[in-house]
Amino acid sequence: MKNQKINTERKYIITSESVNIGHPDKTCDYIADAFLDEALSQDPNSQMAVECSIKNDKLFIYGEATTKAKIDYEKIAKEILKEIGYTQDFEIIKEISIQSPDINQAVVKEELCANDQGIVFGYATNESKEYMPLPIMISHKIMREYENFRKKNNDMFFADAKCQTSIEYINDKPSRIDTILLSCSHSEQISIEQIQQKIKQEVLDKVLLDYQEYGKDCKFIINPSGKFTIWGSYGDSGCVGRKIVVDTYGGVGRVGGGCFSSKNATKVDRSGAYYARYVAKNIVAHKFANRCEIQISYGIGLKYPISIYIDTFGTEYKSMEDIYNYVFTNFDFSVGNMIKELDLLKPIYKKTACYGHFGRDGFSWEKIKNTTK
Repeated sequence: MKNQKINTERKYIITSESVNIGHPDKTCDYIADAFLDEALSQDPNSQMAVECSIKNDKLFIYGEATTKAKIDYEKIAKEILKEIGYTQDFEIIKEISIQSPDINQAVVKEELCANDQGIVFGYATNESKEYMPLPIMISHKIMREYENFRKKNNDMFFADAKCQTSIEYINDKPSRIDTILLSCSHSEQISIEQIQQKIKQEVLDKVLLDYQEYGKDCKFIINPSGKFTIWGSYGDSGCVGRKIVVDTYGGVGRVGGGCFSSKNATKVDRSGAYYARYVAKNIVAHKFANRCEIQISYGIGLKYPISIYIDTFGTEYKSMEDIYNYVFTNFDFSVGNMIKELDLLKPIYKKTACYGHFGRDGFSWEKIKNTTK
């Protein structure tokens, strides 16, 4: 007994989901951020929160907009619906008012202040080159590859699709891909066997070329329902903000509860979450820790956060005091600075609406900052 080795290996599986642009919730996110971009392209100081819901051939557009921009909501929405693959003529129902003057006077001051109270989270990990959890990154890449595939095969495959990736971890490090599940909408004219073959060869295999070290013994589940010919708003309803876990870290790390899409940068649900990701990523990229999560809380009408909490899950290489000093020396969490530093008044948001807001090149909150350690 004295020489017997104790097995301390800790195994578990984490699953994350991504959805494609034809999923009705994502369609609504995409349309709402297209409205926001149009407003910002004409008036960078637009205060926007115009959302939408979809069911069958009806699109409901509603919310608040205080802007000098002239926005043709109906034209934008119909162009996107056509792009997604709808051939029906949609009825558009609108209910839009200006932002409450009570809120506006609390936000638009000599220096910008938070548009609402709320908590936001940012997360980063060194388990992938994007500093993102592996399950959500692979799921997003599969959905992007599916979107490329379906556009080349749009007579047989449609835009409504979703994917789950399950990763086995050993002692908190990804070990292998356990299962990939993908469901996609399709024509009546193609068999389940053809669907499974095409998706495996032309979507999944392409993505997994970049993850061969994790691909051994992976199980594939493709269209387990057997039939998915009624898609989008005709098979389900959709609404802005119902995919906040897809938009963030796939269930790894917390979410504050507020969605991103439709909201301009004074809404700290969005700008605060982007800045929190920015700081967390820099902590990990500069090798202060292997993992990091940051919580920030804001109050309406206040310039600075109420609280900031950093958790490195015991993976830190320096003391927490040093990490807090690093953060407060190099980052300014005031609403005005977040908007300025990340350049958030530009029409950049439609690009964020599908395939995740984090872990993608081209967004200011993903840059590695030259900082003082």
